[in-house]
Amino acid sequence: MAMATALASAALPQLLPGTTNVHPLRRREDAARRREDAGARFARQNDRATIAEPDVDITPREIVSRRARSWNGMTAEIVQMTRRQRVDVCYRGGAHLLIVVEQGVRSTGETSVEGLPPSTLRDLRRKMTFVPAGRRFHEWQQPSLLSRATYIYFDPARLPLELEWDHSGALQTPRLFFEDAALWETALKLGRLIENPGNEGRLYLEALGVVLAHELVRPAASTRRSPPARGGLAAWQQRILVDYIEENLAERISLAELARLVRLSPYHVCRAFKESFGVPPHRYHTGRRIERAKTLLAKPDCSVTEIGMAVGFSETSSFSAAFRRATGLTPTAYHRGLR
Repeated sequence: MAMATALASAALPQLLPGTTNVHPLRRREDAARRREDAGARFARQNDRATIAEPDVDITPREIVSRRARSWNGMTAEIVQMTRRQRVDVCYRGGAHLLIVVEQGVRSTGETSVEGLPPSTLRDLRRKMTFVPAGRRFHEWQQPSLLSRATYIYFDPARLPLELEWDHSGALQTPRLFFEDAALWETALKLGRLIENPGNEGRLYLEALGVVLAHELVRPAASTRRSPPARGGLAAWQQRILVDYIEENLAERISLAELARLVRLSPYHVCRAFKESFGVPPHRYHTGRRIERAKTLLAKPDCSVTEIGMAVGFSETSSFSAAFRRATGLTPTAYHRGLR
């Protein structure tokens, strides 16, 4: 027993005085445990509820229609006026708010954001307003052209870390009735996705949200050096993502999970993925689903409905639409052509 103890002691590395004597195996176990804990925290963070309800108060409520969708700390809603009468809009909340006015002209009215002079601008088309969390926003107007706007809420606690660290100043600066072509186009894509969810899926929604958040702070970021997107993903990153997507074709895949797997931010994994594969992650995922479906359609014992569900489509109609968009044929027509 004494000899065994002596041998065990000899196997341990001798450290300098004042340091903790920890065996390398123990260090590796501790590191693995920390990674598991970090993964669990990440999972819990992504499971947390998003902003439950849009917080903008519109009076009277009955003269507008509202349609919203939430995901990963963001909520977007389309607000459409239905009658030409005075309307008041108020907001002060814990989320950043971006207002994108697609159409709207007022005969009279005023808009104010805490920290900025008020504006009586009449033609609000293609104008955007950014309200940082905690700031007060108020608008009243008598519309001459019914307005249509998209309200996009960003939970500060769920923003990508590089935005939180590098551009906190931009996210605390209110902006009233500004224009930005890139931000405008991304916001419109987001609005269309809310109105017509189609088959693009949650991954596309997340990607648009990440791009929108980065474009929102882009004017402030232009004076900073940012990591280049040239070269795309490293070989090991491509291998990990391809394998993960193949193994989870029928599942919902989040951009945040892809980013975690290759140790990048969601924004940079989206850009680097397109650089490497020629398409963004959501389109690659859909394309692989269609290729798997083609393989299954070659088998005579599977129905179109079963194949659609096997590759992740909950409805036959959505599967047929996606398949036809990719191949020019319906699944049934494709199956017949294989006979």
